[in-house]
Amino acid sequence: MSEIIAPPVRIGRSAVAALGMLAVAAGTLESVVTPALPLLQRELAITPAEGALLSITLLITGAVVTPIAGKLGDRYGGKRVLVRLMAVVSVGGLLSALAPNMPMLLLGQVLQGAMVGALPLSFILVRRYLPPGESQVAIGVVSGLFIGGGMAGTLLAGPVAEGLSRHWMFALPTIAIIAATVTVNGLLPADPPAWSDGSIDWPGVVFLSGTLVSLMAGLSMAPNVGTQPLAVGAVAVVTAAFASGWIVVERRAAAPMVDLRMLATPEVWSSCVMTFVICIGSATSMYLVPQLFAESGDGYGFGASATDIGRFLLPGAIAAAVSGPVGGFAARRFGARAVAIAGIVVMAATLIGLACAHTAVWHLVVAKALIALASGTSITALLTSVVPAVDHSDTGIATSLVLVTRVVGSAVGVQVSGAILTAGTHPVSGVPAESAFVTGFVVAGVVAALSLLVVTAVRKGARA
Repeated sequence: MSEIIAPPVRIGRSAVAALGMLAVAAGTLESVVTPALPLLQRELAITPAEGALLSITLLITGAVVTPIAGKLGDRYGGKRVLVRLMAVVSVGGLLSALAPNMPMLLLGQVLQGAMVGALPLSFILVRRYLPPGESQVAIGVVSGLFIGGGMAGTLLAGPVAEGLSRHWMFALPTIAIIAATVTVNGLLPADPPAWSDGSIDWPGVVFLSGTLVSLMAGLSMAPNVGTQPLAVGAVAVVTAAFASGWIVVERRAAAPMVDLRMLATPEVWSSCVMTFVICIGSATSMYLVPQLFAESGDGYGFGASATDIGRFLLPGAIAAAVSGPVGGFAARRFGARAVAIAGIVVMAATLIGLACAHTAVWHLVVAKALIALASGTSITALLTSVVPAVDHSDTGIATSLVLVTRVVGSAVGVQVSGAILTAGTHPVSGVPAESAFVTGFVVAGVVAALSLLVVTAVRKGARA
């Protein structure tokens, strides 16, 4: 295989801003379903089981499409794949906006889930056309704006759906995606394919997709392990079989979907592991803090309304949005590993602090903002550490693997915190005990702190 060297072209701030616009619009569209789920259930006669399926569809599709999009972008050019991918997302958004029933809405969500693949494709472009220091900052800006768009969608979905209609809840961000994609297509140069020959490792694609789909399905079924142990066990066996088959296929492939040697480098595997653990901690707070706001137990909780909760979470949304640019700038100035460690320490200390102090609204507001800032900064720094550690031709697949572990870690965090809260719920009153919240915060803090062991292992390996 012969590698084609990228032309000496640089993109300006307007092109990075266009990628940021696209990230905001995609993040907004990604997040509108969950807060509006009760409204969708009423208007489309969706059962709770169908609502649960609808809420995880994007996660499953995103987990599957992201590494594939990253690999295709590495091979055929980031811009070419990005424009085509966003065309698929736009069709999905329009289907969701026009959906008269559950099947059409579900199809729209399946297509929308491809939007997460826009991130590794954007990273390919900024690395190709910006010098290393500027590309770190640009990666932080794009990833931060995607998170900010997600927070905006969470906060605005309800008011838009109730003030206009559920159709506009999907239509407005879809229109923004179309406009941003046209702008990106006009401002960014056409990057040439990274490889001039070689075929796609379709067996690797199939086995990796099967692994991720069965894994995400298993995580969604985890709360039912007590009532459906055989079904959960069967999914676990299927996941293990797909994962084993994927490893065997990748080892034998001439041009593997994921080069296992790249995955074994300290920068890549440590970033994936640390991202996974960090997201368990941040997702736990994301789940437990709103629950504690809404709870009105004896001596704990605040009985807050949905509007109040949205207002209380706004500082955390702002912190999450700025965490990306902060992480990019800090990684450039202090080094990615130092920034990630600092963020992990802050997040772990904040989670433990929440277990001790959660009796005032400001306790939760400040803690949620600190956790959002620390986790977002750490993950962005880890993404920037992966980019220089791999060849240009592996930028998309390497960053997509970190993003996939982010999705899986978040899913695990939500399921673990939900299980802790369920176990601590009184069987008669249905009210979770305060000790359940305390346990959840402590577990998340300890798990986050354990990721520092990965740093120690990497350092020992480097010395060896």
